[in-house]
Amino acid sequence: MKKSIFILMALAVAAGMLTGGCSPGATSGTGNAGVPILVASSVATNVPVQIQPSPVGHVTPYSTVTVHSQIGGILEQVHFQEGSEVKSNALLFTIDPRPMQATLARDQALLENATAQFNRDQKLLAAKIESPDQFDASQAGRDTLAATVQSDELNLSFTEIRAPFDGVTSGLQSYAGNVVKAPDDTLLTINQIHPIYVAFAVPEQYLPEIQAEMRQHVLKVETTFPNMQVPPPQGELTFINNSVDEATGTILLKATFPNESGALWPGQFVNVTLTLSELTNAIVVPSQAVQTGQTNQFVYVVKPNPTNAALQMVEQRPVTTGINYQDKTVIETGLQAGETVVTDGQLRLAPGVAVSVRSSIQPAAPVSVTNAP
Repeated sequence: MKKSIFILMALAVAAGMLTGGCSPGATSGTGNAGVPILVASSVATNVPVQIQPSPVGHVTPYSTVTVHSQIGGILEQVHFQEGSEVKSNALLFTIDPRPMQATLARDQALLENATAQFNRDQKLLAAKIESPDQFDASQAGRDTLAATVQSDELNLSFTEIRAPFDGVTSGLQSYAGNVVKAPDDTLLTINQIHPIYVAFAVPEQYLPEIQAEMRQHVLKVETTFPNMQVPPPQGELTFINNSVDEATGTILLKATFPNESGALWPGQFVNVTLTLSELTNAIVVPSQAVQTGQTNQFVYVVKPNPTNAALQMVEQRPVTTGINYQDKTVIETGLQAGETVVTDGQLRLAPGVAVSVRSSIQPAAPVSVTNAP
């Protein structure tokens, strides 16, 4: 009998607490303590409009070249270290120049002799001792050897292989002492990484907005990746592919990054943030302040309590929400800057309920029921 009376009393107390918590101006808890809540102020700020969720990008070189020799011969010397950065026109390889030097010296001697013969034939032609046909043959021989010498000089220059642009070298494919066959043998690959591309795909539904914004201003792109030791690299959208991928319904984009720090590396996967525009003086609140009702979204706004100056009360305010940005939600209508909204404790609230702002909310202590003997 005592046990039944105890349970009935506990139920009555609980029902009284629930009834009191739902009535206007009521308090919850012991004494005059209102429902404990956490709050934040709505603020007016500029909010970037970005594509969400953020796409994954793939880092690709700005330029890449596979280096071959234009002449055959023995690879005499390598002038760089594998994987190092090289400057444009830096000497990379030397092919043994001696065969080309010998050929050039021979043809230069022949050219000197042909030039002397041409000069003699020119005087003989003027004296009408030599026929025009003989003179023409002499001139042709001289010109042919001059072209041969130019070809020899070009081939000699090919014995020095230089970098076509600033870039990073790959591993060596041929080493000093190897015989190089032109143009079949690959010597190395150079990737240009300053600047560098990040390629990524977005759903085709964003294409009209991207095109419209690009006509008005440069679209900024930011990348992040795990264990990043530098500020997020910043770039600009520079390429829109000329067709939509029919298999995925996405459009390929490329952004160009200066990559001065070298944080981005070819082949790397990164998270990409593409900013389309910016909302100015937008009203934002923490996203956890926005609640979803049966017909609309709303926030609880903290107001003075007319019946108890020591406590405050809440008003349920319908709002129209916009985009989300970094755990913040833009409020398009229903809220002004500087108003205080509830960010935690909403489950125990209703319009007009008295509240108490806390620095943190502790979970309610469990109720223990002891059976009477």
